[in-house]
Amino acid sequence: MKKIGNTYCFEDPPRVLSYASTVGKKEGEGPLSRDFDYISDDNTFGEQSWEKAESRMMSMALERVLAKGSLTASQLGCILGGDLLNQCISTTFALRPSNVPFFGLYGACSTMAEGLLLAACLVDGEFESTACAITSSHFCSAERQYRYPLEYGGQRPQTAQWTATAAGAVILQKGGKGVKVTRATPGRIADPGVAAQANMGAAMALSAYQTLSRFFQDTKTCPTDYDLIVTGDLGRVGRQIVIELFQRDKIDIKPVYDDCGLMLYHGDQDVHAGGSGCGCSAAVLCSYLLKALEQKVLKKVLFCGTGALLSPTSANQGQTIPGICHLVCLEADH
Repeated sequence: MKKIGNTYCFEDPPRVLSYASTVGKKEGEGPLSRDFDYISDDNTFGEQSWEKAESRMMSMALERVLAKGSLTASQLGCILGGDLLNQCISTTFALRPSNVPFFGLYGACSTMAEGLLLAACLVDGEFESTACAITSSHFCSAERQYRYPLEYGGQRPQTAQWTATAAGAVILQKGGKGVKVTRATPGRIADPGVAAQANMGAAMALSAYQTLSRFFQDTKTCPTDYDLIVTGDLGRVGRQIVIELFQRDKIDIKPVYDDCGLMLYHGDQDVHAGGSGCGCSAAVLCSYLLKALEQKVLKKVLFCGTGALLSPTSANQGQTIPGICHLVCLEADH
């Protein structure tokens, strides 16, 4: 059986061939700085607009992940990717020179987990021998789309999160050695009724709790069976809600639980409730997490991408914010 309940099980697990991350200046000043492949000292990345800067950042992540995997673009089976901008323009414009089969995804901040899950399915099913999951976000391009241009100087409440300027890419392959993708649980849409755009951690927390609960039930495991469980990105508010939801089930997830939105920045960096954006969890995954698994500092990790499925239109019309969480189980090679 390749599926138990809601969870996909990979009998011959796809392996991580290579991974790469590119980040902006603020992210490069955080606690994971030594693990990133490239840190820009200019958030324009040499471009004339924030949107072009985000595309350039993603192009750089793709260039580096291919080089680290000793591949050319023509040797890559397919790319699965997306971003926060309308019609995923950062991704499509970044990848248009590659001439690689492309699947455009939109899962908001869950996009990296969604892409990794689907890439694993394509490789495990032997449709492709290699598949790349890639995503990005940029603070300035996201602010312009979802809230106000930076020049407006709008005030942000303490529940608000900081959209990371970052991109991450992972290439999976069939066979070989490397970190394994052993199981994955696709998310379902959950809507707890939160309408505040500046409180997305609360909007996404329920989906993380539900996906993790289904995974534990399917696999007959518990939080202590894993070295680390990370969501991305709930920030301080959403992380605390997840802890409290599990406490109602008499499950203590706190000792092994962290959030990418809290891992990416130092506590004294002004990011309010923490980081967010497609690039936040992607950058943490494609730097610290995969490196720690590669070096066997961590043996088994649950990577749970959480996304807020809103748009400027839905927010302006007063709609609540649905959330989703996709889970991928990553294990060190024995």
